Amino acid sequence: MRARDLLCPRPEGLYCPPGDFFIDPVRPVARALITHGHSDHARAGHGAVLATRETLDIMGLRYGEDFAGSTQAAALGETIMLDGVAVTFHPAGHVLGSAQIAVERDGLRIVASGDYKRTPDATCAPFEVVPCDVFITEATFALPVFRHPPPQEEIARLLKSVAQFPERTHLVGAYALGKAQRVMKLLRGAGYDKPIHVHGALSKISDYYRQRGVDLGELEPATVETGTKREFAGAVVIGPPAAFSDRWARRFPDPIACFASGWMRIRQRAKQRGVELPLIISDHCDWDELCATITETGASEVWGTHGREEALVRWCELQGIAARPLHLVGYEDEGD
Repeated sequence: MRARDLLCPRPEGLYCPPGDFFIDPVRPVARALITHGHSDHARAGHGAVLATRETLDIMGLRYGEDFAGSTQAAALGETIMLDGVAVTFHPAGHVLGSAQIAVERDGLRIVASGDYKRTPDATCAPFEVVPCDVFITEATFALPVFRHPPPQEEIARLLKSVAQFPERTHLVGAYALGKAQRVMKLLRGAGYDKPIHVHGALSKISDYYRQRGVDLGELEPATVETGTKREFAGAVVIGPPAAFSDRWARRFPDPIACFASGWMRIRQRAKQRGVELPLIISDHCDWDELCATITETGASEVWGTHGREEALVRWCELQGIAARPLHLVGYEDEGD
């Protein structure tokens, strides 16, 4: 079997003709396999959805319990047959419940990575290298300039600033699913035991993480209405990036704007967002990790998607690995 006969790009997303299903489709389809809960990969309106238990739960929290006609939970490592195609979910290390999807038929195995990272993260299962013939990899940070520092170093910079400016509030912008909870857990790992104040948009997902056994410590709502600005002096407040252009952010005493993202490596991006303390904390692989992962899979062919595909394709070619960009559309950097 040829790889393109097992998986091929279509306007809706990656399609498997023999199994009649899509992976992370961007439009409603009859049968969808979902890698993780970020909204650019997990959308409502499909007829049937197959995903990990955590991803299904997160989609229910975000879209309501009737987000799909039917759902089926896939356990990590469990092989499920779909019209003669073997499908197996493997941990991706991106966010809680995230998975790579291995698709196999007639001795050919293709692995669709979804979004993934290799850096250890106490809020989700670690990435697992899956040997395959074809590896479909995200390419969000697929340029040599992107080399992420250890996240503990970035958290140390944040805590140093908190100690230096006890009269100011540190507002940390972090995406609601995955990044926010990871920042909370990193703060706890660094010994920060004070309450962390969270924007209301983070509450449901953070509560779900705690239900799944991720200890985030004491969380309190970031609402000034119930107190005074002075009460937030020296506090760490975490909210979604969109909230920082809202009146909500101006309610705190002399706030220091922080943002946790792999894009904070680019100073111009930080400047454009008005970020005073950029934190280079990414939930995606950097350049070195992408290259190492491709090598470790043993894949003889690589397909790049949603990101800096051409640079990664060129690197593969220089290593003697066949590669091509898929040019899929509809995927953003929500979990960067």
